Amino acid sequence: MGKTVLYKLLYFSDFDFYELFEEKMTGETYLKFDYGPAPYHFANAIGELQDEGKVDVYDEDRGRYLQTRYISLKKPALDLLNGNEKELIDREMARYCHMSAKQISAYSHRDQPFKATENDEIIDYELVFYRDSMFSVREYEDD
Repeated sequence: MGKTVLYKLLYFSDFDFYELFEEKMTGETYLKFDYGPAPYHFANAIGELQDEGKVDVYDEDRGRYLQTRYISLKKPALDLLNGNEKELIDREMARYCHMSAKQISAYSHRDQPFKATENDEIIDYELVFYRDSMFSVREYEDD
């Protein structure tokens, strides 16, 4: 999986989980950059996984650009996730697996938390409650 897609899957998983359960799944901080939301501590986390022999990172020549790709070398410890977390991750994978990096990046730019944040600033999880129906994953009762 490439870096752009992974960043966006992490973003949507965390922010959708927060919208549904009003608690953070990973506790990660996301920043707004021109290319979309990005997890702040990603490089450190991947570095630790590489040091532990759990992930391989390499650059793949895609013609006009190099794509950073991540390969899991060990079976993930799914027992560390609760039922809600597992269900949401499965749902996110199904929802976004058909999108290319360009498509999921463009899609993330239209999500309210991203749109309402200034460049290079932290994206506030609370902004999920202002999403339009295209992005919202929670059913709200009409007042």
